[in-house]
Amino acid sequence: MIYNDKKYVWHPFTQMMTEPDVLEIVKAEGTSLIAKDGKSYLDCNSSWWVNVHGHGHPHIAKAISEQFEKVDHIIFAGATHKKGVELSERIINTLPDNHFQKVFFSDNGSTSTEVALKMCFQYWHNQGTPKNRVLAIEGAYHGDTFGAMSVGERDYFNKPFEPFFFDVDYLPFPKKELEKSTIEKAEKLFQTNDFSALIVEPLIQGSSGMRTYSSEWLDQLVKLAKKHNVIVIFDEVMTAWGRTGELFAMNHVNELPDIVCLSKGLTGGVLPLGLTVTTQKIYDAFLSPERVKAFLHGHSFTGNPLACAAACASLDIFEQESTWKKVKLITSKNKEFGSKMENHPSIEDIRIMGTILALELKTGEGNTYFSDKRDEAYRFFLSKGLMMRPLGNVIFINPPYSITMEELEYVYEVIEEFIG
Repeated sequence: MIYNDKKYVWHPFTQMMTEPDVLEIVKAEGTSLIAKDGKSYLDCNSSWWVNVHGHGHPHIAKAISEQFEKVDHIIFAGATHKKGVELSERIINTLPDNHFQKVFFSDNGSTSTEVALKMCFQYWHNQGTPKNRVLAIEGAYHGDTFGAMSVGERDYFNKPFEPFFFDVDYLPFPKKELEKSTIEKAEKLFQTNDFSALIVEPLIQGSSGMRTYSSEWLDQLVKLAKKHNVIVIFDEVMTAWGRTGELFAMNHVNELPDIVCLSKGLTGGVLPLGLTVTTQKIYDAFLSPERVKAFLHGHSFTGNPLACAAACASLDIFEQESTWKKVKLITSKNKEFGSKMENHPSIEDIRIMGTILALELKTGEGNTYFSDKRDEAYRFFLSKGLMMRPLGNVIFINPPYSITMEELEYVYEVIEEFIG
């Protein structure tokens, strides 16, 4: 099969000329990925951060099977189905403070962000006061579609596409020493009254190396945006579903956004699904006798019933006390290991938020995705039975919550061995 893979398949985020042969995985169960040769790998990054409950969870499997026997897929324009309505209601009631009222369905994290941006731009257009500027944070990653790339970090990833992006203003990443100056910069920008939206990954930037910032700073920024009537988008594609120690990152703050983007762990990492959830105020701006003012956006698999059934089953699991005991235990263990490693001479910085642990290695090159340490670490971890994909010189874990403490201790031991 590897021969045919190399012959026919183009893998994501991969330099196909230099990358070694991929692993042929024949079974995924719990925290384990089992290769054709029988070797088992611990899924330390939840298969691209999505598989929060572990692979093959029986409750999710049952929900998908039962849904398939009823409705596999239908058009979501002019028709609806039970699981789509159930999921919408449950998401609205699970998000904080009865603040959100409407759910728009898409297929993944990038498209949920794309939908959010389009909502913002059309919101102002429908009112006859178009605003085109967006404020984002340096180092952001919001997806790989063009709108999402436009509001993300402008670097080597996106350089070929720069001519096609819309212009975006950026705040420097709010390190402690920059918190005051970044708020002052945001104030000056918002005073122009040109801004349609502010978009952030709340509290932690994923792809730029799991960089964290304070909830107090985020509250200040959101409050400032609302003062100047700027729509606030929280990209919770990665930060939701327990990763920060709470169900949503916004549970850590007082000021809530106008729009939140959800995906990744939404279905337990089993099926692709994206949600863009918003307030009644945003929704009402699209109500009009003029059809052109409707939100004319959709996807072939919008509201897929199987994905909705998986998401509802995942919410069931999040309602179990045992899930949150595991989240708290992983969080506690991460803090213990972080304290143990904090003075290690090879570590530049340690970042911990909930079930996410990140160790930035000293390389002399700064925090860079293209560090040679990435390949060295990746191969080492595979040799030890760990599937872990570093972000350049940043080694991180965000495991499924089904991980045992013995497995987690082994992960720490292997990380320590590599760093040593």
